[in-house]
Amino acid sequence: MKRDRILRKIIPTFAEEHLKPPSEAFATLVRAVIGQQVSRRNAEAIWERFNNAFASPATPADVLALEVAALQQMGMPKRKAEYILDLALHFKERKVNPESWQDMDDEAIIRELCAIRGIGRWTAEMFLIFNLHRADVLPLDDAGLIRAISQHYYSGEPVSRFEAREVAQAWTPWCTVATWYLWRSLDPIAESE
Repeated sequence: MKRDRILRKIIPTFAEEHLKPPSEAFATLVRAVIGQQVSRRNAEAIWERFNNAFASPATPADVLALEVAALQQMGMPKRKAEYILDLALHFKERKVNPESWQDMDDEAIIRELCAIRGIGRWTAEMFLIFNLHRADVLPLDDAGLIRAISQHYYSGEPVSRFEAREVAQAWTPWCTVATWYLWRSLDPIAESE
């Protein structure tokens, strides 16, 4: 990353910012599912309504006590509500084992998470970044990352995944760090909250 002249300019601008400590794995995944394919503002509003529905941080059992309609009233589409209930069921029935994730490599965790309905590669990568704080995650399906690479490295011209991967080769083994700073450069509050 030291050789990347773009990041050398961006990083000092946000040097005082950092990722927040992770939430519980379940909460992080619920928040990631809520955030799929919606604006940050909409995701934050739904997340706030979700949190307000519980006296303390929601557990899988708490969520399973709700009906799809209750989740829909929080602003979630029916399918997303079903995904969150399925996620809660996976945690409650111990079909996922968060305790083992620290010892697993990134791709193994992605495979385990993608076995849950409603969780795809992007969601799993966001989990690796924001919950497990993995250092070398390159979320090529993230529109914000692609937009930042386009803006900073290609003068706003469209960028393919291949081109983005080429730029990111210089960041290994710190792709997560580079990605985070590039997100910051687009929207200084979007990813640190």
